[in-house]
Amino acid sequence: MRHRSIVLLFSLMLLGCEPAPPELLGTLEWDRITLPAELSERITAEHVKEGAQVAAGDLLLELDPRRQDARIAQAQGELSQNRAKLAELVKGARVENIQAAEATLEQTQASKLEAERNYARLATLYSRKQIALAELDKARAARDEAQAATRNARANLEELTNGTRIEQIQQAQAAQATSEGKLRELQLAREHLSMQAPRAGRIDALPYKTGDQPPAGAQLVVMLVGDAPYARLFIPASLRTQLAIGDELQVTVQGSTSYTGHVRSISSDPSFTPYYALTGEDASRLMYRAEVVLQGVEAAKLPAGLPVTARLPEHE
Repeated sequence: MRHRSIVLLFSLMLLGCEPAPPELLGTLEWDRITLPAELSERITAEHVKEGAQVAAGDLLLELDPRRQDARIAQAQGELSQNRAKLAELVKGARVENIQAAEATLEQTQASKLEAERNYARLATLYSRKQIALAELDKARAARDEAQAATRNARANLEELTNGTRIEQIQQAQAAQATSEGKLRELQLAREHLSMQAPRAGRIDALPYKTGDQPPAGAQLVVMLVGDAPYARLFIPASLRTQLAIGDELQVTVQGSTSYTGHVRSISSDPSFTPYYALTGEDASRLMYRAEVVLQGVEAAKLPAGLPVTARLPEHE
């Protein structure tokens, strides 16, 4: 009897000496999105507070739009000017302009005819030695000037009657398209001065307050989104092969109960010391980051940043 008791006690001691499954450490996190400032403008109004639940499309912040409105007005003026220029080129010359060009041509033709007759008459007198060469040269210059004016008037009339060149219309169309694109860009930036929630979530941080003028690119709003938080765990290299995507884990949150979670991702690269700097036993110090999504209605109420622990699943 005594022998059996000793054997039983020894067996219990052996069971008590079995190592417990290793714990995985990490923190509780939510998916985060940030809303940056596209323009450096002063914040004029805050419509939410940190910790508030918001729906997609809710107004969060408003920035001063006056400077952007001035840019839009200038772009609208440039667009109107380019549209009018294109319409003028497409429509062609007005009838009044063509009639004026025709009248100018008739006038220059009459002047040319008079100058040519005057030159011919003086040339005859010069051949008879009745006038000086200077008078003949003056008449020749007047004739040439009248002929040039006639050619210029005819060219102007042809330009009006032939219509606009296709290349000019294409240039005007390109200028109009450029103006339209610039205006759309400015209007889109104007809309973003009234910052709205891109999706449902909770406001985690508002780094700037009403009256601040953050620089362009600064994060104005940080949101926590998603249906449930996830545990960010760090897996030692020696245990990496024991965990796979889809595995179920029991995750214990400090100050709370345990929750069931499923592994949704495991990093392929180590989070800490680069592998190429390690040799021998140091390679076991590599850590791989894993994300385990928690399940349950109560899990959705947990805040980010809490420490968590989890144990590897037992694979048969």
